[in-house]
Amino acid sequence: MDKLDRFRVFVQVAEMSSFIKAAHALELPRASVSAAIHQLEAELGTRLLHRTTRQVRPTADGQQLLERVRAFLAEAEDIDQLFQASQRKVSGALRVDVPSRIARRLIAPALPGFLRRYPRLQVALGSTDRAIDLVQEGVDCAVRFGGLTESSLVVRPLGTAALINCASPGYLEEHGTPSHPDELAQGHWAVGYASASSGRELAWDYLAAGQPQAVRVPSRVLVNNAESYIACCEAGLGLIQVPRFDVQHLLERGQLVEVMPGFRAAGMPVSLVYPHRRQRSRRLNAFIEWFEGLMQPHVES
Repeated sequence: MDKLDRFRVFVQVAEMSSFIKAAHALELPRASVSAAIHQLEAELGTRLLHRTTRQVRPTADGQQLLERVRAFLAEAEDIDQLFQASQRKVSGALRVDVPSRIARRLIAPALPGFLRRYPRLQVALGSTDRAIDLVQEGVDCAVRFGGLTESSLVVRPLGTAALINCASPGYLEEHGTPSHPDELAQGHWAVGYASASSGRELAWDYLAAGQPQAVRVPSRVLVNNAESYIACCEAGLGLIQVPRFDVQHLLERGQLVEVMPGFRAAGMPVSLVYPHRRQRSRRLNAFIEWFEGLMQPHVES
């Protein structure tokens, strides 16, 4: 292992706060990761990491090195691939995390074309409906819906997804078709959706005269992911608010029906997020460019 590789090991350990997680991400033995750090510390003549039984974190010298090495590694990768053919230079493993519906409805069907374009690329596609810690999980980028709070991430806005109100034909036959949100609290049910951050059920939102409003709608079932949310709506368990692209095929088949089109919720921001602007690799750039094109028909600027 040369010094450049030892720098890569150090960055992985420092960012993931764990020798074991770093070894797994780098596909190296745990002993090799430890040896690389010990050798790097010996070469530089300073301790780079504080090690405890529960956590690993950079020392003051380690933090200073971490900031410099991130930019250095990004530049080294660019130099290494500078004179390769544009498609062949995109190689290696790329870990992305996206909402489950995005993975199933958009990315998976289009992924064969992306991998034909970049045959040396391997994609690890995670699909969750919760906001994971990208650094701790070793993820290169994620797709996020809604407002963002992580100040340490670079945010690339993609646009706004239109939200619509939906119900199944069976539900509407049994409960009637609401024409105004004021009707929802009496005689109607919603499929409850639990907030990823608090676990509490989200209110029913809508715009009236351009102003955001909210109403509590009773629910008999509470879910925490989009797949279950839509499936419960199809089963007639209640009304939902959902991005149009998630259910467009169900609307076209008549399996769901849009209701209260004049009282939609505000559109939901869609963003790509990734850590450390200066560490963007060519494979990440390739994915970002491809995914932006994939998402463009489904968002408004």
